[in-house]
This record gives sequence, structure tokens and C-alpha cells, in this order.
Amino acid sequence: MSVTPYKTSEEGKKKQIESMFDNIAPKYDFLNHLLSFGIDKIWRRRAIGLLKNIPSPVLLDIATGTGDLAIAAMKLKPSKIVGLDLSAEMLKVGQEKIEKLNLTDTISLVHGDSENLPLSDNQFDAATVAFGVRNFENLNKGLTEICRVLKPGAKFVVLEFSNPSSFPFKQIYQFYSSKILPWWGGLFSKDKAAYEYLPESVAAFPEGQAFVKELEASGFTSLKVWKQTFGVATIYFSEKKVQ
Repeated sequence: MSVTPYKTSEEGKKKQIESMFDNIAPKYDFLNHLLSFGIDKIWRRRAIGLLKNIPSPVLLDIATGTGDLAIAAMKLKPSKIVGLDLSAEMLKVGQEKIEKLNLTDTISLVHGDSENLPLSDNQFDAATVAFGVRNFENLNKGLTEICRVLKPGAKFVVLEFSNPSSFPFKQIYQFYSSKILPWWGGLFSKDKAAYEYLPESVAAFPEGQAFVKELEASGFTSLKVWKQTFGVATIYFSEKKVQ
């Protein structure tokens, strides 16, 4: 988890992540959907679908970025959604989208640190993170903070990239992520390091059962581990332990 975007920078991972997303915010949505061939939208729908049985939930979307997952969660008919992100520039893009969709009465965006949440204990019915946990500087601290602000028994959904393990998808993905993705991402965003960081951070992330152990050590009980698209991404579904 010590992989950072800018190898020559002396700043810590958290500050580098903030700078990286500030840099790529204007092109983030375009590149996100282009480089994933739009499949990321399907993954988000599946992640949100796991929360469909919670009536009028109060939701927390960590690393909300430009708000894609928070907006998708409107299908749950939530009473309130709080989206939090470290990058002010990403939140600006997200706020424009939310205003355009007339969702400001339900979705509010907060500039903050996922490892030091400016939120009180036991207030959310569910929390989500899409493609954000691998960016935590301290994974245990981030997960523990999320657990703190959830109600006992509340659900937690994590959607994160992972590495395919079977032939030929493993080889295809490795070539695409290490060669094609950085080139295209760098061309459009003008920040090639950001798209070189992506496969490096995925490779360093403790996926599968290793991440389940991290969840359980942070106060959660694992309910489901659901691989997506030949293992390119994984959805982790858990709930806060009831003391």
C-alpha cells in the first residue's frame, strides 16, 4: 500500500493522491468510462443493488470523486447521501453534475479525509467506496473510520480493481493496464503518472481474502466477495459487527 503516483515527490501518499485527482479531474469521467469500455457503470449498479433492501437509507459514499456512485445510489430512494472526497477539484465536477440533475436536496458533498472523517459515530445505514480504498494511506485507519460512523449492523460495499488470475485474461489485462492505459490516460489527462499509478496500486492492493481480513480487523463481518468481469474488479459486501 506504499505505492505513490509521483516517484520523485517527497510528499506523502495522501497529499500525492489529492494532487493527482486535482490534476485529472477535468478529464476523469471521460477517461474512466473510455478506458473501462463503460463496464464500470455495470459494476456500480451491481454494487448499489446489494443495498436495495434498506428502506430510505442514509448513505455515505467515501472517495466519491465526481459523484458517480452517489448518483447511481439514487435508485435506492435514499433519504440522504453524503459524498466525501480528498480532492476539491473532483468535488467541483461532482457538484456540477448533482446540480444539473437537481439532486442537491438529497446529495451533499464534503471535502475531507477518509482516514479522519468529520462525521459523528453511528449515523449511516450503509457506506460505499468505489475504486478508492487502494488509495488510502493507512488502510486499517480508513476502514476503521468508516466502521465508526456506521450504525451497528449497517452494510458496507467496496468496489475495487483486482488482478485476473486465469489465462488469457491475466495476460490481456496486464498488457492493457501496463501499456495501453498509461498511454491513453496520459495523452488525454496530461498526467501519465496518474495512469501508471493505477496498475501499480492495484498490484499492491491486498485483494480477495487478504482484504476480507482487513475488513474483519476493522470491525466488519464479510458477507460476500463477488468477482466482476473475469476478475478485473471485485465487490466486497460486509456489515458492521454488532457489539
